[in-house]
Amino acid sequence: MQVNRRSFLMGSAGIATGLAFGAGSAIPAFAEDAKLRAMWWGSNDRAKRTLDVAKLYESKNAGVSIVGESLSGDGYWTKLSTQMAGRAIADVFQLEPGTISDYSKRGACLALDEFVPSTLKVDSFGKDMLKLTTVDNKLFGIGLGLNSFALFFDQTAFEKAGIPVPTADLTWEEYAKLAVELTKAGGKDNYWGGPYGARYTYVFDAWLRQRGKSLYSDGKLGFSVDDATAWYTFWEDLRKKGGTVAADVQTLDQNTIDTNALALGKAAMGMAYSNQLVGYQLISKNKLAITLLPREKKGGPSGHYYRPALIWSVGGSTKNGEAAAKFIDFFVNDVEAGKILGVERGVPMSPAVREAILPQLNPTEQDTVKYINLLKDQVGEYPAPAPLGSTQFDQRVFRPIADELAFERTTPAEAAARLLEEGKETIKG
Repeated sequence: MQVNRRSFLMGSAGIATGLAFGAGSAIPAFAEDAKLRAMWWGSNDRAKRTLDVAKLYESKNAGVSIVGESLSGDGYWTKLSTQMAGRAIADVFQLEPGTISDYSKRGACLALDEFVPSTLKVDSFGKDMLKLTTVDNKLFGIGLGLNSFALFFDQTAFEKAGIPVPTADLTWEEYAKLAVELTKAGGKDNYWGGPYGARYTYVFDAWLRQRGKSLYSDGKLGFSVDDATAWYTFWEDLRKKGGTVAADVQTLDQNTIDTNALALGKAAMGMAYSNQLVGYQLISKNKLAITLLPREKKGGPSGHYYRPALIWSVGGSTKNGEAAAKFIDFFVNDVEAGKILGVERGVPMSPAVREAILPQLNPTEQDTVKYINLLKDQVGEYPAPAPLGSTQFDQRVFRPIADELAFERTTPAEAAARLLEEGKETIKG
């Protein structure tokens, strides 16, 4: 691709000098000629959609060029840390509910309040929607769509096995039986009923919320050693019965679609965020379907809540705050942009965009919208923003301990004790 001011480039952009973290609103006005850097993680499908919206934006805003970089897996967070250390964060970068509090408190994000509603016209989203990206009474990001946790399953595999598909009121006990049955019905090596979910913090959070607790509470861990022991025991028992993928398969999962066991055709069920169904279906040869995560008991709390699927934030070191805010406004409010994006990053926050895209959605995309509607009477209150250190807790404590357990290098009780001990050292409130 020829490099010019009108093109949107995949790959590394040149590092631009920026303001110090926490420099506040002392940023230059939106220049007629502006070059913005954007960075996100995700599938090739997400990259293409983002590319196309950026090109559309450039076509409608003469003199503006956007240089973008798409990364996957843990490489994104490594790159962001490097940019933070060099005070050269991308003008627009992607976060999620579990990371926005952490990174905003570390100075990575610019507060966007001064741009609302002059540049960021988000009144139609509703006040509660802005609360989802508000930390310490300041707006640090704009949600790109609504989603929630979900159970994905290979409908084709269920039909071939003659096993009833999961329902919205499925219990964890029933899930475990299904997973074992599916492994046996698969009749082949390197294929299992479901994931080794012990390493997913968001599933653990739902598990806890079903029991009246939560992953975090008042800036600290919200669970006990006994809670963690019960969690690990469930997954270890299921693994030993053959209901989860093998440890070496699960540890390949970098929280990306293309490394997940379901997407790779190694499991009949998977746990992810509802907006990701679109990306999973693009990879899977079989028909996938979606329903709620299992719950503790019939009629009990689901543990679900609505969340912004993903978030655009503005770099705390940017010199182009207003330009970045204007691009984000286009991304979430322009109907043409919405038609390009569909629901890959979640069901649009804007009612106008949501209405405009519905007729064009394919069956998989329609399923994600139906799922969000299904949750209407099932969701609980949105939790407080994750505390400082939550990203490190997920990546350096929660996942590694679960992996050691899956490889039988520790026991559920030992793993639980370590989770609390190391978690308390990592979470900074």
